[in-house]
Amino acid sequence: MTPQTQTLPLADRATGLVGSVIDSSTSLLAAQTHDIVRFAMGSPAAEAIPTQALAEVSAQVLGPGAADAYDYAATEGDPGLREALLTMLEGTSDATTADRLTITSGGMQGLDLANKLFVDPGDLVVVESPTYTNGSATALSYQAQLLEVPVDDEGMSIDSLEAQVEAAGRTPKAIYTIPTFQNPSGASMSLERRQRLLDLARQWGSIVIDDDPYGMLRFAGEPLPTLRELGAGDPLVFSVRTFSKIIAPGLRVGWVDTAPELQQLLINAKQAMDTCTNLPAQRLVAGFLRGGHLEEHLAAQREEYRRRKIAMQEALTEHFDGIARWTDPEGGFFLWVSFDPPVKTEDLFPVALAEGVAYIPGNAFSPSQAFPHDLRLCFATTPPDRIHEGVARLRRAVDRLGSTT
Repeated sequence: MTPQTQTLPLADRATGLVGSVIDSSTSLLAAQTHDIVRFAMGSPAAEAIPTQALAEVSAQVLGPGAADAYDYAATEGDPGLREALLTMLEGTSDATTADRLTITSGGMQGLDLANKLFVDPGDLVVVESPTYTNGSATALSYQAQLLEVPVDDEGMSIDSLEAQVEAAGRTPKAIYTIPTFQNPSGASMSLERRQRLLDLARQWGSIVIDDDPYGMLRFAGEPLPTLRELGAGDPLVFSVRTFSKIIAPGLRVGWVDTAPELQQLLINAKQAMDTCTNLPAQRLVAGFLRGGHLEEHLAAQREEYRRRKIAMQEALTEHFDGIARWTDPEGGFFLWVSFDPPVKTEDLFPVALAEGVAYIPGNAFSPSQAFPHDLRLCFATTPPDRIHEGVARLRRAVDRLGSTT
């Protein structure tokens, strides 16, 4: 009997599941057999993962006799991690209280929860342009209508935000921002803009989704107060944080800081997703924090990432001075490179991969594909000597592409 072809009854929202070019690059790179300098994924370097300390903590908290560590956890987070996290945040710009804290399965679950709670189909959601691909993709998965607001050296342009919202004729339900060492540009929103953003959010009744994975990785310049601190408990500020960039991405442990009246809704939503965040990973992170490992680890990484950023800027100056410009972040993982005269970075990508270097094309960071002549480079994953080699390979790829067009 010949099977009949049927059309699957997909939900309307399925068309908004656009996926991630960034995450897909992991599989693409794994399939390569030649040497590649990897500037694509935004993750800590393998040597930056504190494996020795994590192994020692694991033996203590996950060893024989720790059978309870492999059970289900409280949905809002294991008490030991919640306590250790509150202690870690004391005296910082993100200091908070237990009734505002919910543990999540990485920062991405925090973004999903924010959109699940606040975004209805057709709602206007502001995103930075360029922005983190997975952040805009999450809003699209809830059938939001996106409004892209440009980013410059001081972060999101609040003048443009006001003008574009006025032109749209309606106010946004949510404003998604990465205010510190923005992904992909590396820019940080100025204090004046942070304050104006919060003022506008209050005027419009808009939720500010404050995504800050990199704030603890400042290696230059003066610290700025987070939107969490400036908001002083404002229920319109929904802060998303993660251990992925400061300890290890594979742990998939993060947290959100929200108005206390939201916590039960967050618990309800999370119970329909994954019941609880991975308990062994929570115990491991809690032990790492209680053991006093984090500050020493962060100090070492800040210094190393500063060295790597400088190396990348030196290499770019050597190979691209006069044909490209790039950002100068004071922390985080990324540089944003813009070509002038224009280079189509999606066309460049396979040529660069053949030359042995990988990056993420600029259009991946804009739902409207507004950045065809730009690209993102991650300096955090690669030591200085390899950074110089990778940028030299990138220049060879640009020259090869130019000779064929």
